[in-house]
Amino acid sequence: MVQRQLPNPKELLELMQFKKPQLDGKKRRLDGALTIDDLRTIAKRRTPKAAFDYTDGAAEGELSLTRARQAFQDVEFHPGILRPAPDVDTSVDILGGPSALPFGIAPTGFTRLMQTEGEVAGAGAAAAAGIPFTLSTLGTTSIEGVKAATLREPQGPVPGRNWFQLYVMRDREISYELTRRAAAAGFDTLQFTVDTPVAGARLRDKRNGFSIPPQLTLGTIVNAIPRPWWWYDFLTTPKLEFASLSTTGGTVGELLDAAMDPTISYDDLAVIRDIWPGKIVIKGVQNVEDSVRLRDAGVDGIVLSNHGGRQLDRAPIPFHLLPEVRKAVGDDFTVMIDTGIMNGADIVAAVALGADFTLIGRAYLYGLMAGGRAGVDRTIEILRTEIERTMRLLGVASLAELEPAHVTQLTRLVPVTRTASDVVVR
Repeated sequence: MVQRQLPNPKELLELMQFKKPQLDGKKRRLDGALTIDDLRTIAKRRTPKAAFDYTDGAAEGELSLTRARQAFQDVEFHPGILRPAPDVDTSVDILGGPSALPFGIAPTGFTRLMQTEGEVAGAGAAAAAGIPFTLSTLGTTSIEGVKAATLREPQGPVPGRNWFQLYVMRDREISYELTRRAAAAGFDTLQFTVDTPVAGARLRDKRNGFSIPPQLTLGTIVNAIPRPWWWYDFLTTPKLEFASLSTTGGTVGELLDAAMDPTISYDDLAVIRDIWPGKIVIKGVQNVEDSVRLRDAGVDGIVLSNHGGRQLDRAPIPFHLLPEVRKAVGDDFTVMIDTGIMNGADIVAAVALGADFTLIGRAYLYGLMAGGRAGVDRTIEILRTEIERTMRLLGVASLAELEPAHVTQLTRLVPVTRTASDVVVR
């Protein structure tokens, strides 16, 4: 028989500790976001549909993006046991400098469209966390503005770093001048982008009647009514423009068109290498053969990327390509990866299979839309926590201990092997 007694008020008070209410609405909603997908949900609620879809969407049927995310979900980890890892080291040396975490912020165009703090929030949060921030050629904060935002942050044990993403534009002199400006501002790495000979078909944008710069329609006005804070920020802050290109002339649409050039070649790469004094990586590599050729050409590294699924739909999945590329180029060549990363475990899996570093794009923008600078800080903290927890559960104390044996890529998409009888001779 269980002995019954009257409740002891003192014991009840110990058991019933009421949580102090959080009166700061932004902090309350960001504290409640436990995953990047939670931040995405908040971002969708707070951002007009056209701007959110511009960020969230991809090309055509969005198969490349869906498959990239699914590839990370189709990972099986193999933890070691009785290998204590109470403290984990998440730092890495990448492209001649340190990073406190194995990821940096990828270049994103027109970032202030999503939330008015834009690249300033991203660069500041990255500097505070000790990770690199990459500014896009089509960024809405200037090269010098991003550098200033980085320098405003208190410098910790790992300093903030700035990288610059370059489109080789039809007017080559524009690209050369941007390269010189980034070097003069102290940016240490250039991401030479090669996967945008023409613009991908962003069907969400077309269906939304979305244009850059945004134009008001009855639909956008109706959609904006429950989101007055976004419009207040948009209408009461500086003009939305490609900040580093604002002196080059032309409309936004003309500059976008000029950024896409199907004629870029290894000759252009050679010119940029002569101008750029720092590290140079090629962003948008999508096969083994190009990876080896670029290594042999003497670049400092590559980014396996299908542009977040925003260019060629049905393009290769970077995460699936990673092990084969690592094997082909060897251990001493820098290989980075982006597209589809939504969890710190995705980053751990990529490092285990041979990535030296990873880049996050949409994950950062979801945080930005959810809460400005504080939202980007929250993105980084969520990913940091997931990386550390995954490493501890795997039984590894440093990124260097991760190896392919820790990961199995479960396969949904298996290439069809054609036999001789399948081939029709014409």
